[in-house]
Amino acid sequence: MIRSLERCTALAALPAAASALFADPARELGASRLWFEQSIAHALPAGALPALLADAGPAALWPMLLSGAERLSSLTTPYTTLFAPLFAPAADAAAHRAAGEAFGRFCRRWAVVRLDALDAEAPPLPAWTLGIRRAGLRILRFDHFGNWHEPLAGRDFAAYLADRPGALRETLRRKLRRAEAGGGFALVRSADGLADAIAAYEDVYARSWKPAEPFPLFNPALIEATAAAGILRLGILRHGGRPVAVQFWVVCGGVATVLKLAHDEAARALSPGTVLTAWMIRTLLEQDAITAVDFGRGDDPYKRHWARARRQRIGLMLINPRRPAGLAALARGLASAARARLRGR
Repeated sequence: MIRSLERCTALAALPAAASALFADPARELGASRLWFEQSIAHALPAGALPALLADAGPAALWPMLLSGAERLSSLTTPYTTLFAPLFAPAADAAAHRAAGEAFGRFCRRWAVVRLDALDAEAPPLPAWTLGIRRAGLRILRFDHFGNWHEPLAGRDFAAYLADRPGALRETLRRKLRRAEAGGGFALVRSADGLADAIAAYEDVYARSWKPAEPFPLFNPALIEATAAAGILRLGILRHGGRPVAVQFWVVCGGVATVLKLAHDEAARALSPGTVLTAWMIRTLLEQDAITAVDFGRGDDPYKRHWARARRQRIGLMLINPRRPAGLAALARGLASAARARLRGR
């Protein structure tokens, strides 16, 4: 089957059939139009343009990023927790493979194309990567970041807490009750009180240990967009009337994912981040009946206290060995993989 890809540089220019491939944000935020709208508007590097590649079918939509004329990559940012091409619900392995082959042919004009934040266990992955190989490209896989998560399996908060480390339980026994007695918790879900909540979020973030955001407009815009979509859960802990910890969560498909969190280092003795995390998980269990918690991207040490399962998000380098720069990249990648195998032995 001969397929071709239509390249659009704006979401509004996508054919209607391609636009229909976006997920409902209430089910899967990272595959939704909402997510890509905010990423394109507020989190792209200077000079980069979206390259939205729609299959002629369309069997798939590949959200990509074009940086100048020399670099094509997945439309991912420092905030992306999961990326994947978008397929029609009825697409089978043959359609995934054909879409991958069309995508691979498109990518042959670059020496190297990078995809990252991929789920290594995604069912369509083997078929569409086989299609890419059939287009003549070589694929090198790399580890991108870890994702800590935990299914709740019908547990209530007491049962969930019983599975946490003893030191964490002791901290919460002493400090959660004290914080609750002070009435300092607030949860914002909608436009009501949202402006003050965003101001509290930015205030705490500025006083936290975290570095400045590379794209400072992204999180406030995403908070507003997720509030409008009904999936925002923004938690705030105040002490003495001042916010000392903030957490930006979303609930999609029953899974509660924390996208950003911060606390004021000056209030460290209160364990504000720990206390707010516990309060948020308990509140989301009671009010949203969540089925899992997800701690987003990265292997920050604190995450293993709250979640026991880790999965590896991966990246793929799609290499055209017929281009000199591609051949050099392939040689470097194979040499690096060989060295890693030797170290493992």
